[in-house]
Parts: sequence; C-alpha cells; structure tokens
Amino acid sequence: MKLTFLPWVLLLLMTATSPGLWPTAGAQESCSLRCGNKTGPCSCHPTCLGLGTCCLDFQDFCLEISPSSGSMMGGKDFVVQHIEWSSSTNGVICRFKESIQTLGYVDSLKQVHCVSPLLYESGRIPFTISMDNGHSFNLTGTWLAAHPNKVSESEKSQLVNETHWQYYGTSGTTGNLSLTWNTSMLPTPAVTIELWGYEETGIPYSENWTAEWSYLYPLATNIPNSGSFTFTPKPALPNYQKWKVGALRIIDSKNYAGQKDVQALWTNDHALAWHLGDDFREDSVAWARSQCLAWEALEDQLPDFLKELPDCPCTLAQARADSGRFFTDYGCDIEHGSVCTYHPGAVHCVRSVQASPQYGSGQQCCYTADGTQLLTADSTSGSTPDRGHDWGAPPYRTPPRVPGMSHWLYDVISFYYCCLWAPECSRYMRRRPSSDCRNYRPPHLASAFGDPHFVTFDGTNFTFNGRGEYVLLEAPLTDLRVQARAQPEMMTHGTQARGTGLTAVAVQEGNSDVVEVRLAGESGVLEVLLNQEVLSFTEQNWMDLKGMFLSVAAEDKASIMLSSGAGLEISNQGPFLSVAVLLPEKFLTHTHGLLGTLNDDPTDDFTLRSGQVLPLNASAQQLFQYGADWAVHNDSSLFAYDSWFLVHNFTYQPKHDPNFKPIFSNEITLSPSQAEEATKLCENDPFCIFDVAATGSLSVGNATRVAHQLHQHRLKSLQPVVSCGWLSPPANGYKEGLKYLVGSTIRFHCNTGYSLAGAETSTCQADGNWSTPTPECQLGRSYTVLLSIIFGGLAVVALVALIYMLLQYRKGNMNTQSSYP
Repeated sequence: MKLTFLPWVLLLLMTATSPGLWPTAGAQESCSLRCGNKTGPCSCHPTCLGLGTCCLDFQDFCLEISPSSGSMMGGKDFVVQHIEWSSSTNGVICRFKESIQTLGYVDSLKQVHCVSPLLYESGRIPFTISMDNGHSFNLTGTWLAAHPNKVSESEKSQLVNETHWQYYGTSGTTGNLSLTWNTSMLPTPAVTIELWGYEETGIPYSENWTAEWSYLYPLATNIPNSGSFTFTPKPALPNYQKWKVGALRIIDSKNYAGQKDVQALWTNDHALAWHLGDDFREDSVAWARSQCLAWEALEDQLPDFLKELPDCPCTLAQARADSGRFFTDYGCDIEHGSVCTYHPGAVHCVRSVQASPQYGSGQQCCYTADGTQLLTADSTSGSTPDRGHDWGAPPYRTPPRVPGMSHWLYDVISFYYCCLWAPECSRYMRRRPSSDCRNYRPPHLASAFGDPHFVTFDGTNFTFNGRGEYVLLEAPLTDLRVQARAQPEMMTHGTQARGTGLTAVAVQEGNSDVVEVRLAGESGVLEVLLNQEVLSFTEQNWMDLKGMFLSVAAEDKASIMLSSGAGLEISNQGPFLSVAVLLPEKFLTHTHGLLGTLNDDPTDDFTLRSGQVLPLNASAQQLFQYGADWAVHNDSSLFAYDSWFLVHNFTYQPKHDPNFKPIFSNEITLSPSQAEEATKLCENDPFCIFDVAATGSLSVGNATRVAHQLHQHRLKSLQPVVSCGWLSPPANGYKEGLKYLVGSTIRFHCNTGYSLAGAETSTCQADGNWSTPTPECQLGRSYTVLLSIIFGGLAVVALVALIYMLLQYRKGNMNTQSSYP
C-alpha cells in the first residue's frame, strides 16, 4: 500500500509547489480581467476546470453562453450562464470587438441576456459585458458569428419558393409572395417585417471602399406573429431602387423601424427583383441587359484577379482529395443530391478554401458525373471564379472581403443580370472563365494510423510504437507544427498492449490558433480543443479561426485547413486516431519529423534532429530510436494538459517513455489459428498483421487495414494528371468531346456548306500538347457541295437542251401546217 501510494504523494508535493496549479489558501485572486491567464495563485484558463485549480469566481467572469453562435446578420438572443442579476438600478451593456455595443436585458428568471449585433465578418468574436451601465466591462466571452448559409434553417425566415422571389417581375412571374418563420424563435405577439439593402460604396480596392447594410422600408407593421406573411409586391419608390441585393428582417413591433441590433429573424440574402421599378416589370430583359453592360464596363476597369487564383484540380477525385486547399461548395454537393442550380450538368463543385492574397477572390471548380471538369468555354454550366470569395477573407469587414455579401454584389447579381434575366451570358462567362488544370499540382500526402504506422510524404513505410508525444511534422517555411500523442491500449484480457496508437493530434502554423483533436476518455469519441479549450459542435460544424478553418461535419472526422494551403484530416479508426497531412508543392525540402523529408527522395526520410540519416533498411530497433529522437520538447508542446492524468504522464514525465518496451516486427509470433485469421482478414497487409499480433485484436487489425486502404485510395486520387488545356472548336463548325486530359480525343465537324481543312481529330499527348491544332472549316470545299454544283450544272444544261429541242420540234410542226392550202 505504501509503495503504490508513494508516487501520488510525490506528485502532490510537486504540484503543491508549482505555481498556477493549486489555489493558494486564502488567496484573493479573481478572474476579473484575467480570463485565459494561468499564472498566479489560481487559474483563469479553461484547463483549470479539469484540474480543479480555477479561481472561485472563474465562471462569474469567464463567460459561458447559450447558444454560443448565430448568423453574422445578428439578432440572436443568448443567455449568459451562471450569472444571476442582483441589481435593480444598473443596466446591462454588451460590447463586441471593443466597439459595437448592444443593450442587454434581464428576464423574469433574473438571467442576463445579450443580443448579437449585425456584423460584416464571420468567426469568433470577443465580447465583454458591463453590469453597471458601462462603467466597467470585466466579464468576457466569445461569440461565434457564422456565414448566413452555414446556420440552421430554423434560425431564419424562409422565402416560400425563393426562385419566385428572385424572378418576380420577369416575363410570366407575378402574383403573391410569401414568407414563413418559426414563432418560437421570436416570442412576441406582434411583429414588423422590414426590407434591408446591402451595398458597397467608394473607390474599389481603396481605403474608402465601405460595406453597409441599410434599413429601407417596412413591408408590414405591427401584424400578428402568426409565422407567415403573404403580400403582393409593389415597385419601391425610386430612391430605394438602387439596392439590388438585400434581405428581410422580422422584429418585435415594440422596436422602432430600422432599430439596429435587436432580436430578429432574417431571410436569406437574395436578388430584390420583386421591389424593382416599373421599367423592370415592363421590359425585364432590356433592363437586365443594360445592367449587364454596366457591370461589364465596371468589371473591365477593375484589376485582374484571375491571375492570382489557384488552378482547379483536373478531376473530381483530385478535387475531393485535396481537402487542404478545396472544400465542398454547398451550392452543388454530391453528398446532398447534387442540386446544382447554377451549374446544371455538374454533380459536384468545390471552392478554394483560402481567398487570394491581394484581392480576396475565390476559385470555383465544377465536375460532371464522370469526373470531368466543366468549363465555361464549353457550357454556361461551367465553374466560375469569384471576385469576392463567398466565405470572405480576413480582415473581413471591407469590400470585397465581406462573407457572402461581396460575392453577391460582384459575382451573383451580375449572373442574374446577364444570364438569368437577359440572354447575355457570354458576356458574363468571358469575365468569369473557368480555370483549367494545366498548372495544377496535387498536394503531397503522408499518413499515420494504427499501432501506429507511418507513410511519409515520399512513400516510405515504417512502424514506430513509442509511448509519448512526438513531432509528426515541422516546416520552418510557415512555422507549421504537427504533434501527436501515442498511448498503449488495454488488451482484451486486461493487460497493457505492447503497441501504441495515436490518441491526440495538435497543429499550429505561425501565430495561428492551436487546434487539438483527441479521443475523449474511454468513450472513444472525437473531442476538439481550440487553444486548449474544448469546443462544442452542437450548433455549428464549421468555424472560421485565426489562420485556419475547422470543419467537423461528422462525429468521427475533423478537417483543418491552414492558410498556407496545408491540410489535416483526423479521424477515428478503431481505438486510435488516423491522421492524413496534405502539403502543397511549396513545402518541398522544408519538412522534418516522423513524416519524413519531403523532397521526392525516400532515402533521407529517417533523418534525426542532428541531421544524421538512417538507412532505409534500418532495423525496427533503430527506427524506435529514430522515433524517440523526435519527442516533443516541453517548451514547444501544443497539447492541453487539462487532467491530472495528462499532467502526471506527460508534463512531469519524459515526452518519450524510456521504460515502455514495445513489440518489434521481428518479434511477432502468432499461433497457427491466429495466423490463419490474420491472413484471412488482412489480405497480406503487413500493418494489419502487425496490429493483430501487437494487440491481440482482429478488430484493431481491421481498423488499421481500412485506414491503410483509405490512404492508398487518396494517394491514387492525388496522382498527377496531364492536361492539354481547352481546345476550341473550329469557326463555322463544332467539336465532340469535353475531356482535355492525356489520352482524350476531340473530333471536329463543320457546319453545312463548309468543309474541314485539317485533321478530323486531335488527341491529348503525354507532353501536354494536342496532337494537331484545331482545323479550319472552309466555305465551298466539301465534296457534297462540289457534287451539288456539278450535278446542278448538268441538270441546268439538260433542262436548257430539252427546252431547245421542244422549241425546235414545235417550230417544225408549225412550218408543216403552213404549207397546206
């Protein structure tokens, strides 16, 4: 008993003398203005909750709110948890980003509420609360502002038949319009429905270019909160018709018209066709054409943003696999039925994750069912780049970086003008041409999974099952760091396995946020931490963070997209984590760590910190020492140590456990029955067989086999593909075929009356060139035309001869008759 108790006694003695871990008896420290701070006699950092080291007033000052997120359009009511109103004279003021203030209120249960403001940005927004009429703001929290299209539909008012709204006034589109809403989201007896318009004014790309939402006019005032409203649109007054894009807002009728930052429900932003003037309704095509021409003239004066956009992936498989740089476009998603309203014929589109550096623009790439890229040069359904990235771009707020809305003004409403309301789509497509993929380079892939096994960027396979925390990747180019924690699993009979697996992965690039994905306790579910604080994804599965985007679309997978274009996918595979790391080509020669040296040369993948290189045929024991050499240093660890188990095992112990003795590949022994089962299951996958031996579990081996197959499938999807680029049809002719990758053949034809001068086909060759150029279609050279001329001429000659003969015959008859008396 004494011996087993001794380590815990020592631990308590160590931690009792360590600053910031245990509250000092009688300490008067407070979390007022100290949220996030670990130092001092008590902690105000979120990790203190699991350690029991929080200041007593931690939850009074470091706020927890519910709900914690909402649309960046504002109007969301949230409750501050753990705080009960005690004053009868002071008021509540909520301040966001140190500059935007909204009035809070207290409900009948004495709970403190805030209302989120209208913002021009998405992401985590810091806020503070004053409980004394604005004299002090010492309560702090974070609000997550989401892109309007990424919030639940129940949080918005719905435009019934939204297409009808956006075509209203065009030929044959009239009648009533209706909207609905969930009354429980706005509990009030009477509501007012308002129209708000969005515009961006000033000189484009200058400091005075500003974005603004403006209250325009009410559609209905003080009507019953029934959850629906129907009306017949009338043209707006002339001074309101300059707004072409906007949204409706529903508020409590107690608020004055246009009052900002009050509880509200918004519709989706949309084209305001229904409020445009009589000139639009009388001839919508002429009106839209004039708008299209005006947009075209403005567009030609603006900088060329296309040159700084990334090229599209060549195939659908590449686009879906390159998850660090491209992400599903919610407007055309193969996982949700391929409802591609603006790209009929496509089954899936992706958007570039990061906006372009100078102009904040975005790339879009769309694909057909056979995986072929769909280009605007061939079809108006092709993918179109965006002057304003749909998801916006830091620092947000200023055009064209406002999420959603800048995209609407420069890329969507113009599509309505030129393509949907007027037959001028060719003008739009000339200024929004699809990117082909001739310069696209797939990212390099490395993975770690199972017991754990590693496949480096240059394709080297090895196993390292140490116990500790290790550097998977360091890239000084962008100061990218990826670290992993490996721990042993318990065997089915209760003993500790002689193998380990990844249980946590953490990443940071430069001064970005730190994201950690780990297995939560014995439940085995994924838990995601942001800057060492556990996140909840019950409301949002997408977060715009500092230097990265985070997506948790499923309970068993998290995707991290970094500003450099690097990406991580971390998933739950059996009892362990599986991690895939994607690096763009610019990282060549700039990586170190267990995932190897990315330089297309596998011989130096086993490079130690000292620079010494182990040979590719190094023994399992040598590779174990190689792995141990890449243990994380305490001062550079990215992990959260928010439980005493983690503190004891990874803070006060070596980062690589020298006492853990793993099983090595040359020590594997399986009984005949085990060997038979493993061979049947693993199908000669050495990683799977190893894990069955190391853990005694077929299910663990199967999870490893599946993870390895996923790596191989993604690697196959990311194989480089040669493209010869778009090939034009001949003038006065057409072509068959829309594929421009190596081996594809295009066939050429001429219109009636023209003949082909040149090859009938052209094939994309391995060197990226077409075998022959586009031929010409020349007038009057076809055999059909020539034969028609010949036979037509002969027919004319024959007809003339026949007529001559008939005339001569008639003349002869007349002469005979005249000789009789």
